[in-house]
Amino acid sequence: MEKITCKKCKKTINENDFYQNLKVCPKCGFHDIMNARERILSTADMGSFVEFAENITSVDFLNFYDLKSYNERLSEAKQKSGLNEAIITGEATIKGIRTSICVMDFNFMGGSMGSVVGEKIKIAVENSISKKIPLIIFTASGGARMQEGIISLMQMAKTVSCINRLKENNIPYFCVITHPTTGGVSASFATIADIIITEPGALFCFAGPRVVEQTIKKEIPQDFGLAQRNLKNGQVDIIAQRKEINEVLALLLSLFTGQIPKEENKI
Repeated sequence: MEKITCKKCKKTINENDFYQNLKVCPKCGFHDIMNARERILSTADMGSFVEFAENITSVDFLNFYDLKSYNERLSEAKQKSGLNEAIITGEATIKGIRTSICVMDFNFMGGSMGSVVGEKIKIAVENSISKKIPLIIFTASGGARMQEGIISLMQMAKTVSCINRLKENNIPYFCVITHPTTGGVSASFATIADIIITEPGALFCFAGPRVVEQTIKKEIPQDFGLAQRNLKNGQVDIIAQRKEINEVLALLLSLFTGQIPKEENKI
């Protein structure tokens, strides 16, 4: 049986146990990063997810070049993640209750938010409004995508405006914060949900601890930006273990829509 080492406690664990436990260390409870497909499989009812807007891809508006061209970085990100962009959007059911769902993937350029991420969130919002179903977004991002300059920063205003349209139509919106969520994502649609959920140990802040320390030239608390501190300070509403996310979302969907959850087989 294959063995792996936990990134936090450094103990050796069985690979099968790790994956069956949804990539959570069975010894210390460390929540490792999941990709977008894994999130959907662990959250939505089996076979219920139908993806939309999957073929929208980024364009190099600025002919941006640092160590590599933006087009090269996009190509590498697609190969690494198996995705066309840093977010998957679609519709699914959770215990029989229909919802639009967006899942960000940190493996695609650090989950950075460019024009396509903003557009796909807009499409998911429109789907929720037209069908009068809730919206759920899983975040995982380092912030705005520098290769798109001001266009990426404009997605902050765009996504917030879209979420405001949800509120105007009395459509519930839940955000699940996963590690890490920072920068322009944390400063826009991630913080204006009706209910904000996070996993234990997830970093959720605008600027990371290292950047803040370098800026203010002072030590900061060891738990700066982490889930428990954010809960204490009212930044998030619920901390839920990964295996509990499905149940928590089903309960919230039921409370906000009045529908009764149904038991569904999970993978």
